[in-house]
Amino acid sequence: MEKLCRYIARPAVSLDRLSLNQRGQVAYTLKKPYSDGTTHIVMTQLELLERLAALVPRPRVHLTRFAGVFAPHFKHRALVVPKPKAPPPEPQLEDHKKSKLTWARLLKRVFDIDVETCSRCGGKMKIIASIEDPRVIKKILSHLGLPSKPPMPWPARGSPSTEDFDIQQFPDFDSV
Repeated sequence: MEKLCRYIARPAVSLDRLSLNQRGQVAYTLKKPYSDGTTHIVMTQLELLERLAALVPRPRVHLTRFAGVFAPHFKHRALVVPKPKAPPPEPQLEDHKKSKLTWARLLKRVFDIDVETCSRCGGKMKIIASIEDPRVIKKILSHLGLPSKPPMPWPARGSPSTEDFDIQQFPDFDSV
């Protein structure tokens, strides 16, 4: 596993074999000399960047290509590749999508309200019902003397005025 991780994490170019010569050109020492005796490749720094950029794959292109029997359009591919299992039938969902988290956990996460813990003794409470009918909710809130209408939203803020901050406090990046 360690050898595999080292192989995957290795850079595209060995930095030990990369050096600059007196002219500012990049000299790359080859691992083994070519058949014509070449031991170094000398190029400008821009040419090195061009060659490294050529190694980067284009976006949204598959990096694994299959050939032979496993190729996508091979006529006998169905005989070799196992058929996918039939997906289980999807349950009939209501109009709104179900959340993976329960509403009690969402309340805990967003508002830090733990409705599953008793405020008196600290014990675990069990949720036995959820009231979702707006008419029933309004009736209960009116009976308890609580407001049944949501509060009005705050008006949108305007952009900050230029008097609030001094432009001179920011560094001048153009002069660097």
